[in-house]
Amino acid sequence: MKFFEHELAYRRATQNSLSRRDALMKMGGGFGSLGLASLIGSADGETDESSPLAPKKPHFKPKAKRIIQLFMPGGPSQVDTFDYKPMIAKHAGQRPDSVNRKTLRNTKMGLMPSPFSFKQYGESGKWVSDIFPHVAECVDGICFVHSMHTDIPEHAGGILMANLGALQPNRPSMGSWLVYGLGAETQNLPGFVAMSPRAQPRGKLANWGNAFLPGAYAGSYVNINSMKPDAVIKDLKNSSLSIADQRKQADLLGELNKLQLQRVEKDQSLEASIQAMEMAFRMQFSVPEVFDISKETQATRDLYGDSEFAKGCLIARRLIEDGVRVVQLNHSIDGYDIAWDTGHGDIKGGHSRLAKACDQGIAALLKDLEGRGLLEDTLVVWGGEFGRAPTSEGAKGRDHDHYGYTVWMAGGGVKKGFSYGSTDEFGLSAVENRMHVHDLHATILHLMGLDHEKLTYRYSGRDYRLTDVHGRVAHDLFA
Repeated sequence: MKFFEHELAYRRATQNSLSRRDALMKMGGGFGSLGLASLIGSADGETDESSPLAPKKPHFKPKAKRIIQLFMPGGPSQVDTFDYKPMIAKHAGQRPDSVNRKTLRNTKMGLMPSPFSFKQYGESGKWVSDIFPHVAECVDGICFVHSMHTDIPEHAGGILMANLGALQPNRPSMGSWLVYGLGAETQNLPGFVAMSPRAQPRGKLANWGNAFLPGAYAGSYVNINSMKPDAVIKDLKNSSLSIADQRKQADLLGELNKLQLQRVEKDQSLEASIQAMEMAFRMQFSVPEVFDISKETQATRDLYGDSEFAKGCLIARRLIEDGVRVVQLNHSIDGYDIAWDTGHGDIKGGHSRLAKACDQGIAALLKDLEGRGLLEDTLVVWGGEFGRAPTSEGAKGRDHDHYGYTVWMAGGGVKKGFSYGSTDEFGLSAVENRMHVHDLHATILHLMGLDHEKLTYRYSGRDYRLTDVHGRVAHDLFA
Protein backbone atom coordinates (compact mmCIF):
# COMPACT_ATOMS: atom_id res chain seq x y z
CA MET A 1 0.00 0.00 0.00
CA LYS A 2 2.88 2.35 0.82
CA PHE A 3 4.15 1.97 -2.74
CA PHE A 4 0.88 3.29 -4.15
CA GLU A 5 0.94 6.26 -1.75
CA HIS A 6 4.53 7.14 -2.70
CA GLU A 7 3.71 6.78 -6.39
CA LEU A 8 0.73 9.10 -6.01
CA ALA A 9 2.80 11.69 -4.16
CA TYR A 10 5.45 11.54 -6.87
CA ARG A 11 2.88 11.97 -9.65
CA ARG A 12 1.25 14.89 -7.87
CA ALA A 13 4.62 16.55 -7.54
CA THR A 14 5.63 16.06 -11.15
CA GLN A 15 2.11 16.31 -12.63
CA ASN A 16 3.23 13.69 -15.16
CA SER A 17 0.58 11.82 -17.04
CA LEU A 18 0.60 8.18 -15.95
CA SER A 19 -0.76 5.74 -18.48
CA ARG A 20 -2.32 2.47 -17.43
CA ARG A 21 0.48 0.72 -19.25
CA ASP A 22 3.06 2.63 -17.19
CA ALA A 23 1.15 1.94 -13.99
CA LEU A 24 1.05 -1.75 -14.74
CA MET A 25 4.77 -1.91 -15.50
CA LYS A 26 5.73 0.10 -12.41
CA MET A 27 3.37 -1.64 -10.01
CA GLY A 28 4.19 -5.21 -11.08
CA GLY A 29 1.42 -7.68 -10.53
CA GLY A 30 -1.06 -4.84 -10.33
CA PHE A 31 -3.79 -6.16 -12.64
CA GLY A 32 -6.10 -6.94 -9.76
CA SER A 33 -5.59 -3.52 -8.21
CA LEU A 34 -6.09 -1.75 -11.50
CA GLY A 35 -9.47 -3.38 -11.60
CA LEU A 36 -10.53 -1.40 -8.55
CA ALA A 37 -10.11 2.02 -10.07
CA SER A 38 -13.29 2.08 -12.10
CA LEU A 39 -15.30 1.02 -9.04
CA ILE A 40 -15.20 4.61 -7.81
CA GLY A 41 -17.50 5.85 -10.56
CA SER A 42 -19.93 2.97 -10.26
CA ALA A 43 -19.94 3.20 -6.47
CA ASP A 44 -21.10 6.80 -6.81
CA GLY A 45 -23.83 5.76 -9.21
CA GLU A 46 -22.01 7.17 -12.21
CA THR A 47 -21.45 5.45 -15.55
CA ASP A 48 -17.91 5.43 -16.85
CA GLU A 49 -18.43 6.83 -20.34
CA SER A 50 -14.98 5.70 -21.37
CA SER A 51 -15.86 2.08 -20.71
CA PRO A 52 -16.30 -0.05 -23.86
CA LEU A 53 -19.50 -1.36 -22.26
CA ALA A 54 -21.01 2.10 -21.81
CA PRO A 55 -24.44 2.32 -23.51
CA LYS A 56 -24.28 3.46 -27.14
CA LYS A 57 -26.90 4.98 -29.37
CA PRO A 58 -28.45 2.56 -31.87
CA HIS A 59 -28.69 3.46 -35.56
CA PHE A 60 -32.45 4.00 -35.20
CA LYS A 61 -35.18 3.52 -32.61
CA PRO A 62 -35.05 -0.12 -31.50
CA LYS A 63 -37.99 -2.42 -30.93
CA ALA A 64 -35.92 -4.52 -28.51
CA LYS A 65 -33.28 -3.46 -26.00
CA ARG A 66 -31.97 -6.87 -25.00
CA ILE A 67 -32.03 -10.46 -26.21
CA ILE A 68 -32.27 -13.93 -24.69
CA GLN A 69 -31.20 -16.69 -27.07
CA LEU A 70 -32.46 -20.17 -26.16
CA PHE A 71 -30.15 -22.30 -28.25
CA MET A 72 -30.97 -25.98 -28.91
CA PRO A 73 -27.75 -27.57 -30.25
CA GLY A 74 -28.11 -30.86 -32.09
CA GLY A 75 -30.97 -30.09 -34.45
CA PRO A 76 -34.52 -30.31 -33.05
CA SER A 77 -36.94 -31.80 -35.57
CA GLN A 78 -39.32 -29.22 -36.99
CA VAL A 79 -41.88 -31.85 -38.04
CA ASP A 80 -42.02 -33.21 -34.47
CA THR A 81 -42.27 -29.87 -32.67
CA PHE A 82 -43.78 -26.80 -34.36
CA ASP A 83 -44.19 -27.54 -38.11
CA TYR A 84 -47.22 -29.80 -38.45
CA LYS A 85 -47.21 -31.82 -41.69
CA PRO A 86 -50.14 -34.31 -41.92
CA MET A 87 -49.13 -35.25 -45.49
CA ILE A 88 -46.18 -37.20 -44.07
CA ALA A 89 -48.56 -39.73 -42.56
CA LYS A 90 -50.58 -39.91 -45.76
CA HIS A 91 -47.46 -40.83 -47.75
CA ALA A 92 -45.69 -42.83 -45.02
CA GLY A 93 -42.88 -45.00 -46.35
CA GLN A 94 -42.91 -43.32 -49.77
CA ARG A 95 -40.27 -41.20 -51.50
CA PRO A 96 -42.08 -38.37 -53.31
CA ASP A 97 -40.24 -36.52 -56.07
CA SER A 98 -39.79 -33.40 -53.91
CA VAL A 99 -37.89 -35.54 -51.41
CA ASN A 100 -35.80 -37.32 -54.03
CA ARG A 101 -34.62 -33.99 -55.45
CA LYS A 102 -32.79 -33.20 -52.21
CA THR A 103 -29.51 -34.76 -51.16
CA LEU A 104 -30.15 -36.67 -47.95
CA ARG A 105 -27.68 -39.07 -46.43
CA ASN A 106 -30.21 -41.89 -46.04
CA THR A 107 -31.54 -41.67 -49.57
CA LYS A 108 -33.41 -44.97 -49.55
CA MET A 109 -35.58 -44.25 -46.54
CA GLY A 110 -39.20 -43.19 -46.91
CA LEU A 111 -41.30 -40.64 -45.06
CA MET A 112 -41.79 -41.35 -41.35
CA PRO A 113 -44.87 -39.95 -39.56
CA SER A 114 -44.26 -38.11 -36.31
CA PRO A 115 -44.69 -40.30 -33.22
CA PHE A 116 -46.30 -37.30 -31.53
CA SER A 117 -49.75 -35.86 -31.87
CA PHE A 118 -50.33 -32.20 -32.75
CA LYS A 119 -53.10 -29.87 -31.60
CA GLN A 120 -54.07 -26.29 -32.32
CA TYR A 121 -53.67 -23.81 -29.49
CA GLY A 122 -54.72 -20.28 -28.67
CA GLU A 123 -56.77 -17.83 -30.66
CA SER A 124 -54.14 -18.01 -33.40
CA GLY A 125 -54.73 -21.75 -33.78
CA LYS A 126 -51.04 -22.61 -34.06
CA TRP A 127 -50.16 -26.30 -34.28
CA VAL A 128 -47.82 -27.58 -31.57
CA SER A 129 -46.60 -31.10 -30.76
CA ASP A 130 -47.75 -32.63 -27.49
CA ILE A 131 -44.15 -32.66 -26.21
CA PHE A 132 -44.37 -28.86 -25.68
CA PRO A 133 -47.62 -28.40 -23.71
CA HIS A 134 -46.38 -25.39 -21.74
CA VAL A 135 -44.94 -23.51 -24.72
CA ALA A 136 -48.20 -24.30 -26.54
CA GLU A 137 -50.01 -22.12 -24.01
CA CYS A 138 -47.91 -19.16 -25.19
CA VAL A 139 -48.43 -19.44 -28.98
CA ASP A 140 -50.51 -16.27 -29.16
CA GLY A 141 -47.37 -14.36 -28.21
CA ILE A 142 -44.96 -16.22 -30.50
CA CYS A 143 -43.76 -15.49 -34.03
CA PHE A 144 -42.86 -18.76 -35.77
CA VAL A 145 -40.36 -18.72 -38.63
CA HIS A 146 -40.98 -21.95 -40.55
CA SER A 147 -38.70 -21.18 -43.48
CA MET A 148 -35.20 -21.25 -42.04
CA HIS A 149 -32.34 -22.78 -44.03
CA THR A 150 -28.58 -22.90 -43.60
CA ASP A 151 -25.45 -23.96 -45.48
CA ILE A 152 -24.48 -27.43 -44.29
CA PRO A 153 -26.07 -30.31 -42.32
CA GLU A 154 -23.09 -30.77 -40.00
CA HIS A 155 -23.17 -29.87 -36.34
CA ALA A 156 -19.90 -28.01 -35.76
CA GLY A 157 -20.25 -25.84 -38.86
CA GLY A 158 -24.00 -25.40 -38.40
CA ILE A 159 -23.64 -24.27 -34.79
CA LEU A 160 -20.94 -21.78 -35.73
CA MET A 161 -23.08 -20.49 -38.59
CA ALA A 162 -26.01 -20.00 -36.20
CA ASN A 163 -23.89 -18.07 -33.72
CA LEU A 164 -21.20 -16.39 -35.85
CA GLY A 165 -22.70 -16.23 -39.33
CA ALA A 166 -19.65 -18.20 -40.53
CA LEU A 167 -18.61 -21.84 -40.78
CA GLN A 168 -15.18 -21.30 -39.23
CA PRO A 169 -14.42 -20.12 -35.67
CA ASN A 170 -12.70 -16.93 -36.80
CA ARG A 171 -15.51 -14.37 -36.58
CA PRO A 172 -17.14 -12.57 -33.63
CA SER A 173 -20.33 -14.07 -32.25
CA MET A 174 -23.69 -12.37 -32.69
CA GLY A 175 -23.72 -11.51 -28.99
CA SER A 176 -20.33 -9.82 -29.27
CA TRP A 177 -21.49 -7.78 -32.26
CA LEU A 178 -24.56 -6.66 -30.32
CA VAL A 179 -22.54 -5.53 -27.31
CA TYR A 180 -20.01 -3.84 -29.61
CA GLY A 181 -22.85 -1.94 -31.25
CA LEU A 182 -24.94 -1.12 -28.19
CA GLY A 183 -22.83 -1.51 -25.06
CA ALA A 184 -24.54 -2.73 -21.91
CA GLU A 185 -26.99 -1.29 -19.41
CA THR A 186 -24.78 -2.19 -16.45
CA GLN A 187 -21.16 -1.65 -15.48
CA ASN A 188 -21.20 -4.41 -12.86
CA LEU A 189 -21.87 -7.41 -15.09
CA PRO A 190 -20.64 -8.42 -18.55
CA GLY A 191 -22.64 -7.18 -21.51
CA PHE A 192 -22.91 -10.75 -22.83
CA VAL A 193 -23.35 -13.90 -20.73
CA ALA A 194 -23.43 -17.43 -22.17
CA MET A 195 -24.70 -20.29 -20.01
CA SER A 196 -25.36 -24.00 -20.16
CA PRO A 197 -26.01 -26.79 -17.71
CA ARG A 198 -22.91 -29.00 -17.85
CA ALA A 199 -21.87 -29.19 -21.52
CA GLN A 200 -20.86 -26.34 -23.81
CA PRO A 201 -22.20 -26.58 -27.37
CA ARG A 202 -19.84 -27.85 -30.04
CA GLY A 203 -17.38 -25.10 -30.91
CA LYS A 204 -17.37 -23.98 -27.28
CA LEU A 205 -15.68 -20.59 -26.77
CA ALA A 206 -16.13 -19.54 -30.40
CA ASN A 207 -19.92 -19.44 -29.94
CA TRP A 208 -19.67 -16.45 -27.61
CA GLY A 209 -16.18 -15.26 -28.52
CA ASN A 210 -15.14 -11.81 -29.71
CA ALA A 211 -12.57 -12.96 -32.36
CA PHE A 212 -11.04 -9.70 -33.66
CA LEU A 213 -13.38 -7.38 -31.75
CA PRO A 214 -11.92 -5.86 -28.55
CA GLY A 215 -11.89 -8.29 -25.63
CA ALA A 216 -14.51 -6.40 -23.63
CA TYR A 217 -17.17 -7.64 -26.06
CA ALA A 218 -16.53 -11.34 -25.50
CA GLY A 219 -19.22 -13.35 -23.80
CA SER A 220 -18.58 -14.61 -20.27
CA TYR A 221 -19.36 -18.32 -19.96
CA VAL A 222 -21.09 -19.80 -16.92
CA ASN A 223 -21.69 -23.48 -16.21
CA ILE A 224 -24.89 -23.35 -14.18
CA ASN A 225 -24.83 -26.99 -13.14
CA SER A 226 -23.51 -26.33 -9.63
CA MET A 227 -25.86 -23.40 -9.04
CA LYS A 228 -23.63 -22.07 -6.26
CA PRO A 229 -23.80 -18.26 -6.59
CA ASP A 230 -20.41 -17.70 -4.95
CA ALA A 231 -18.67 -20.20 -7.25
CA VAL A 232 -20.59 -19.92 -10.49
CA ILE A 233 -17.71 -17.92 -12.00
CA LYS A 234 -14.25 -18.90 -10.80
CA ASP A 235 -11.56 -16.69 -9.29
CA LEU A 236 -13.67 -13.61 -8.60
CA LYS A 237 -12.79 -13.21 -4.92
CA ASN A 238 -9.63 -11.51 -3.71
CA SER A 239 -8.17 -13.91 -1.15
CA SER A 240 -5.37 -11.56 -0.12
CA LEU A 241 -7.06 -8.26 0.69
CA SER A 242 -10.08 -7.27 2.69
CA ILE A 243 -12.84 -5.21 1.10
CA ALA A 244 -11.60 -2.20 3.07
CA ASP A 245 -8.07 -2.58 1.72
CA GLN A 246 -9.37 -3.08 -1.80
CA ARG A 247 -11.41 0.09 -1.38
CA LYS A 248 -8.33 2.02 -0.23
CA GLN A 249 -6.41 0.85 -3.28
CA ALA A 250 -9.33 1.88 -5.45
CA ASP A 251 -9.24 5.41 -4.01
CA LEU A 252 -5.51 5.73 -4.57
CA LEU A 253 -5.61 4.40 -8.10
CA GLY A 254 -8.60 6.53 -8.87
CA GLU A 255 -6.61 9.63 -8.05
CA LEU A 256 -3.77 8.37 -10.24
CA ASN A 257 -6.16 7.98 -13.12
CA LYS A 258 -7.53 11.48 -12.60
CA LEU A 259 -3.99 12.79 -13.08
CA GLN A 260 -3.76 11.03 -16.41
CA LEU A 261 -4.64 13.59 -19.05
CA GLN A 262 -4.44 11.19 -21.95
CA ARG A 263 -3.10 7.79 -22.74
CA VAL A 264 0.50 7.86 -23.87
CA GLU A 265 0.14 4.62 -25.75
CA LYS A 266 -2.66 2.26 -26.79
CA ASP A 267 -2.24 -1.47 -26.57
CA GLN A 268 -5.42 -3.41 -27.39
CA SER A 269 -4.43 -6.65 -25.67
CA LEU A 270 -3.30 -4.80 -22.57
CA GLU A 271 -6.44 -2.71 -22.48
CA ALA A 272 -8.55 -5.87 -22.82
CA SER A 273 -6.77 -7.41 -19.84
CA ILE A 274 -7.24 -4.27 -17.75
CA GLN A 275 -10.92 -4.08 -18.67
CA ALA A 276 -11.35 -7.74 -17.78
CA MET A 277 -9.84 -7.19 -14.34
CA GLU A 278 -11.94 -4.09 -13.77
CA MET A 279 -15.02 -6.12 -14.56
CA ALA A 280 -13.82 -9.01 -12.40
CA PHE A 281 -13.62 -6.77 -9.34
CA ARG A 282 -17.14 -5.45 -9.78
CA MET A 283 -18.44 -8.95 -10.44
CA GLN A 284 -17.27 -10.09 -6.99
CA PHE A 285 -20.34 -8.38 -5.62
CA SER A 286 -22.86 -8.53 -8.47
CA VAL A 287 -22.48 -12.16 -9.62
CA PRO A 288 -23.41 -13.89 -6.35
CA GLU A 289 -26.44 -11.64 -6.11
CA VAL A 290 -27.80 -12.13 -9.62
CA PHE A 291 -27.20 -15.90 -9.68
CA ASP A 292 -28.83 -16.51 -6.31
CA ILE A 293 -32.30 -17.70 -7.32
CA SER A 294 -33.18 -18.37 -3.66
CA LYS A 295 -34.02 -14.69 -3.54
CA GLU A 296 -36.99 -15.37 -5.80
CA THR A 297 -40.37 -16.20 -4.31
CA GLN A 298 -41.40 -19.83 -4.06
CA ALA A 299 -44.21 -19.10 -6.50
CA THR A 300 -41.71 -17.88 -9.10
CA ARG A 301 -39.44 -20.88 -8.62
CA ASP A 302 -42.42 -23.20 -8.92
CA LEU A 303 -43.45 -21.45 -12.14
CA TYR A 304 -40.09 -22.26 -13.75
CA GLY A 305 -39.67 -25.77 -12.37
CA ASP A 306 -36.67 -27.71 -11.14
CA SER A 307 -34.76 -28.67 -14.29
CA GLU A 308 -31.30 -27.25 -14.86
CA PHE A 309 -32.48 -25.51 -18.02
CA ALA A 310 -35.42 -23.99 -16.17
CA LYS A 311 -33.08 -22.52 -13.58
CA GLY A 312 -31.05 -21.12 -16.45
CA CYS A 313 -34.19 -19.45 -17.80
CA LEU A 314 -34.80 -17.83 -14.43
CA ILE A 315 -31.20 -16.63 -14.22
CA ALA A 316 -31.52 -15.26 -17.77
CA ARG A 317 -34.43 -13.11 -16.64
CA ARG A 318 -32.46 -11.90 -13.62
CA LEU A 319 -29.47 -11.05 -15.82
CA ILE A 320 -31.39 -8.93 -18.30
CA GLU A 321 -33.20 -7.26 -15.40
CA ASP A 322 -29.78 -6.22 -14.10
CA GLY A 323 -28.73 -4.72 -17.43
CA VAL A 324 -27.00 -7.55 -19.33
CA ARG A 325 -27.56 -6.92 -23.04
CA VAL A 326 -27.29 -10.48 -24.40
CA VAL A 327 -27.92 -13.83 -22.70
CA GLN A 328 -27.39 -17.11 -24.50
CA LEU A 329 -28.73 -20.21 -22.74
CA ASN A 330 -27.64 -23.47 -24.35
CA HIS A 331 -29.61 -26.65 -23.78
CA SER A 332 -27.63 -29.73 -22.79
CA ILE A 333 -28.53 -32.89 -20.94
CA ASP A 334 -26.31 -35.54 -19.36
CA GLY A 335 -23.27 -33.54 -20.44
CA TYR A 336 -23.97 -34.03 -24.16
CA ASP A 337 -22.89 -31.03 -26.23
CA ILE A 338 -25.41 -31.58 -29.07
CA ALA A 339 -28.30 -32.88 -27.01
CA TRP A 340 -30.97 -32.81 -29.71
CA ASP A 341 -28.87 -35.11 -31.89
CA THR A 342 -30.47 -38.04 -30.09
CA GLY A 343 -32.99 -37.74 -32.91
CA HIS A 344 -30.84 -40.06 -35.03
CA GLY A 345 -31.77 -43.21 -33.17
CA ASP A 346 -34.91 -42.39 -31.22
CA ILE A 347 -36.99 -39.35 -32.05
CA LYS A 348 -39.78 -40.33 -29.67
CA GLY A 349 -37.68 -41.04 -26.61
CA GLY A 350 -34.99 -38.45 -27.18
CA HIS A 351 -37.18 -35.51 -28.16
CA SER A 352 -39.69 -36.28 -25.41
CA ARG A 353 -36.98 -36.18 -22.75
CA LEU A 354 -35.35 -33.05 -24.09
CA ALA A 355 -38.60 -31.16 -24.46
CA LYS A 356 -39.67 -32.11 -20.95
CA ALA A 357 -36.40 -30.68 -19.62
CA CYS A 358 -36.95 -27.24 -21.20
CA ASP A 359 -40.68 -26.81 -21.94
CA GLN A 360 -41.83 -25.50 -18.57
CA GLY A 361 -38.84 -23.20 -18.14
CA ILE A 362 -39.28 -21.62 -21.57
CA ALA A 363 -42.98 -20.96 -21.03
CA ALA A 364 -42.30 -19.59 -17.54
CA LEU A 365 -39.68 -17.22 -18.96
CA LEU A 366 -42.16 -15.83 -21.49
CA LYS A 367 -44.91 -15.45 -18.88
CA ASP A 368 -42.57 -13.96 -16.29
CA LEU A 369 -41.10 -11.42 -18.72
CA GLU A 370 -44.57 -10.39 -19.79
CA GLY A 371 -45.80 -10.11 -16.21
CA ARG A 372 -42.90 -7.83 -15.34
CA GLY A 373 -43.36 -5.63 -18.40
CA LEU A 374 -40.04 -6.80 -19.88
CA LEU A 375 -41.18 -8.89 -22.84
CA GLU A 376 -42.17 -5.85 -24.90
CA ASP A 377 -38.52 -4.80 -25.32
CA THR A 378 -36.81 -8.17 -24.74
CA LEU A 379 -36.39 -10.42 -27.76
CA VAL A 380 -36.50 -14.16 -27.02
CA VAL A 381 -35.20 -16.45 -29.78
CA TRP A 382 -35.57 -20.27 -29.78
CA GLY A 383 -33.97 -22.69 -32.25
CA GLY A 384 -31.08 -24.96 -33.21
CA GLU A 385 -28.51 -25.05 -36.00
CA PHE A 386 -30.78 -26.96 -38.41
CA GLY A 387 -33.71 -29.38 -38.38
CA ARG A 388 -34.42 -33.03 -39.18
CA ALA A 389 -35.61 -34.77 -42.30
CA PRO A 390 -39.18 -36.07 -42.57
CA THR A 391 -37.73 -39.38 -43.79
CA SER A 392 -36.69 -42.12 -41.41
CA GLU A 393 -33.19 -43.10 -40.40
CA GLY A 394 -33.45 -46.72 -39.40
CA ALA A 395 -36.74 -47.50 -37.72
CA LYS A 396 -37.10 -44.68 -35.20
CA GLY A 397 -34.84 -41.76 -36.06
CA ARG A 398 -34.33 -38.87 -38.47
CA ASP A 399 -31.19 -37.52 -40.11
CA HIS A 400 -30.15 -33.86 -40.43
CA ASP A 401 -32.07 -31.39 -42.59
CA HIS A 402 -30.59 -27.98 -43.40
CA TYR A 403 -33.03 -27.23 -46.24
CA GLY A 404 -35.93 -26.15 -44.02
CA TYR A 405 -36.50 -25.87 -40.27
CA THR A 406 -38.19 -23.75 -37.61
CA VAL A 407 -37.07 -21.10 -35.16
CA TRP A 408 -39.37 -18.85 -33.21
CA MET A 409 -39.20 -15.44 -31.57
CA ALA A 410 -41.27 -13.66 -28.95
CA GLY A 411 -41.44 -10.12 -27.59
CA GLY A 412 -39.05 -7.45 -28.82
CA GLY A 413 -41.24 -6.08 -31.60
CA VAL A 414 -42.23 -9.23 -33.50
CA LYS A 415 -45.81 -10.12 -34.43
CA LYS A 416 -47.76 -12.23 -31.98
CA GLY A 417 -49.44 -15.50 -32.92
CA PHE A 418 -47.89 -15.21 -36.37
CA SER A 419 -46.23 -17.63 -38.81
CA TYR A 420 -43.62 -16.36 -41.24
CA GLY A 421 -42.66 -18.49 -44.23
CA SER A 422 -43.31 -22.18 -44.75
CA THR A 423 -41.77 -25.46 -45.79
CA ASP A 424 -43.13 -27.80 -48.44
CA GLU A 425 -45.97 -30.23 -47.69
CA PHE A 426 -43.55 -32.69 -46.08
CA GLY A 427 -41.55 -30.17 -44.05
CA LEU A 428 -38.29 -30.85 -45.88
CA SER A 429 -37.48 -27.58 -47.66
CA ALA A 430 -38.24 -23.90 -47.09
CA VAL A 431 -40.36 -22.70 -50.01
CA GLU A 432 -42.08 -19.44 -48.97
CA ASN A 433 -40.30 -16.37 -47.55
CA ARG A 434 -37.11 -18.39 -47.21
CA MET A 435 -34.90 -17.11 -44.41
CA HIS A 436 -31.19 -17.90 -44.29
CA VAL A 437 -29.24 -17.56 -41.06
CA HIS A 438 -27.77 -14.31 -42.43
CA ASP A 439 -31.32 -13.00 -42.86
CA LEU A 440 -32.20 -13.99 -39.29
CA HIS A 441 -29.14 -12.16 -37.97
CA ALA A 442 -29.95 -9.07 -40.04
CA THR A 443 -33.52 -9.16 -38.69
CA ILE A 444 -32.39 -9.54 -35.07
CA LEU A 445 -29.94 -6.63 -35.42
CA HIS A 446 -32.71 -4.50 -36.94
CA LEU A 447 -35.03 -5.26 -34.02
CA MET A 448 -32.23 -4.10 -31.72
CA GLY A 449 -31.90 -0.82 -33.62
CA LEU A 450 -28.84 -1.72 -35.67
CA ASP A 451 -28.38 -1.67 -39.44
CA HIS A 452 -26.51 -4.87 -40.23
CA GLU A 453 -24.76 -3.19 -43.17
CA LYS A 454 -23.49 -0.32 -41.02
CA LEU A 455 -22.39 -2.30 -37.97
CA THR A 456 -18.82 -2.93 -39.13
CA TYR A 457 -15.35 -3.32 -37.67
CA ARG A 458 -12.12 -2.64 -39.52
CA TYR A 459 -9.77 -5.58 -39.32
CA SER A 460 -6.86 -6.67 -41.51
CA GLY A 461 -7.68 -4.05 -44.13
CA ARG A 462 -11.34 -4.93 -44.47
CA ASP A 463 -14.65 -3.83 -42.92
CA TYR A 464 -16.26 -6.92 -41.40
CA ARG A 465 -19.85 -7.38 -40.31
CA LEU A 466 -21.95 -10.15 -38.77
CA THR A 467 -23.81 -10.86 -42.02
CA ASP A 468 -20.68 -10.70 -44.20
CA VAL A 469 -21.95 -9.59 -47.66
CA HIS A 470 -25.40 -11.13 -47.16
CA GLY A 471 -28.53 -10.58 -45.11
CA ARG A 472 -32.07 -9.39 -45.76
CA VAL A 473 -34.27 -7.93 -43.03
CA ALA A 474 -37.67 -9.65 -42.75
CA HIS A 475 -39.81 -6.58 -42.13
CA ASP A 476 -43.03 -8.57 -42.55
CA LEU A 477 -42.68 -10.22 -39.16
CA PHE A 478 -42.40 -6.92 -37.29
CA ALA A 479 -45.35 -5.83 -35.19
